[in-house]
Amino acid sequence: FDPADAYDFRLEDTVDLRVLEKQLGQALQTGEPRRLELAVSSTDRAVGTILGSDLTRLHGEALPDDTYVVKCAGGGGQSFGAFLPRGLTLELEGDANDYLGKGLSGGKIVVYPPKNSAFVPEDNILVGNVALYGATSGQAFLNGVAGERFCVRNSGADAVVEGVGDHGCEYMTGGRVVVLGPTGKNFAAGMSGGIAYVWDEDRDLYLRLNKALVSMETVTEKHDVAEIRQLLTEHVAATGSPKAKAILEHLDEKASCFKKILPRDYDRMMRTIAEFEDQGMDHEQAEIEAFHANTRE
Repeated sequence: FDPADAYDFRLEDTVDLRVLEKQLGQALQTGEPRRLELAVSSTDRAVGTILGSDLTRLHGEALPDDTYVVKCAGGGGQSFGAFLPRGLTLELEGDANDYLGKGLSGGKIVVYPPKNSAFVPEDNILVGNVALYGATSGQAFLNGVAGERFCVRNSGADAVVEGVGDHGCEYMTGGRVVVLGPTGKNFAAGMSGGIAYVWDEDRDLYLRLNKALVSMETVTEKHDVAEIRQLLTEHVAATGSPKAKAILEHLDEKASCFKKILPRDYDRMMRTIAEFEDQGMDHEQAEIEAFHANTRE
């Protein structure tokens, strides 16, 4: 090893260390709530990631949601909000590059177009490809369209978006995703867990759905409508989405415009777990028994 060959990443120049942590000061240590504002550009990569790692080191998972809110304006660089932990919220008025929210780990990401923009959010790309790749928990509310491979390998985060490109929800294993517009081709390929609700007013989603592992049904059950209502209400509160607001106003009569995408094996497991819980088992034991019951079949 030659020290002269070591690459200097210049982390001290990142906005996390140069701006955010300096502005938080002692509040970073104490967990005292703070709201900051920050201008960002595409050269600012992984905004919030170093701050998030320090919050996890100092507080673990003890911080309440929205303890620290960073209101950003401009263009978010690659991996904006990657690995955000619970307690940290990034709100971006602008747009973002690829890998937004990669590995989201309990935090919250909100993105919406500039408030003085004239374009229609649901008709325009807001964030790049591979947003929320490998997310494990947390929330994302995106008032615009995401690029390809949205929520690939998502295992527990909840997200609302106005449309997605090809391969949306690919290999997803958990979480809930609401898509308020069209999807690209190959939606839900390899999806083995979680639920997706897709606004399918033109009833043509079946043309772009990968049906190998999932079922598609019209939303009719009350608990599905309640889940959609909850997520859309939070989406409107976070982003002001005109489309979500319009759907909410008529959700009871237009719920059938949503399609529920559910992996068949996941559905069977959830039903089996519920049966064992009804017999008096706690959730962990019910999961174990459901696994054995379904692997014997």
